[in-house]
Amino acid sequence: MKDKYIMLKYSKKELAKLNSEECTMTIQFMKLIKPTETIVKALNKWENDPALIPLIRPNKNKLELECRENLTIDDLTRRLENHHIYLIYLDEQLIGEINYMVDPNHLYKKVPGTAWIGITIGESVGRGKGIGYKAIQFLEEQIKTQGLKRIELGVFEFNNQAHSLYQRMGYKEIGRIENFTYWKDKLWGDIRMEKYV
Repeated sequence: MKDKYIMLKYSKKELAKLNSEECTMTIQFMKLIKPTETIVKALNKWENDPALIPLIRPNKNKLELECRENLTIDDLTRRLENHHIYLIYLDEQLIGEINYMVDPNHLYKKVPGTAWIGITIGESVGRGKGIGYKAIQFLEEQIKTQGLKRIELGVFEFNNQAHSLYQRMGYKEIGRIENFTYWKDKLWGDIRMEKYV
């Protein structure tokens, strides 16, 4: 990919931010080619954030929920072998990442040429501004560019905000995997959704 990032400008009004003063935010999506210590540090911060852990990874029990692990540059380099990762910047601050894999084993429907997507808005400054919506739109375009026609994702059943977002974006439920992740002293299901692009 020649372009390292795409710059989009949106007013707070466009992002449904109720605010009397109009301002512009700059959102950039940069394909991760070579991991750096700064990027690894940010990912470790998000992947070990107690508020984010229940939303971004499945946990079989309380012990897994409380487990903390740190990535290294080598780990992230290996992750790039099967993940297409894009970093999300808001006004030049790294706030999150989006990614996709092609035909991973954990697909609910084993349809060849399927992209499995993931998103993490790691910094609170990036939440509630429509950035997740724009990031998924961007990722869908990248997936289409690769000639893929189908996208699948999983969302934990207690994550109503994300589930609602995916529905608004045209994703349809195709099944549920019961007792998939532990949170708040019980097991919850994983809702699997798909969209054809």
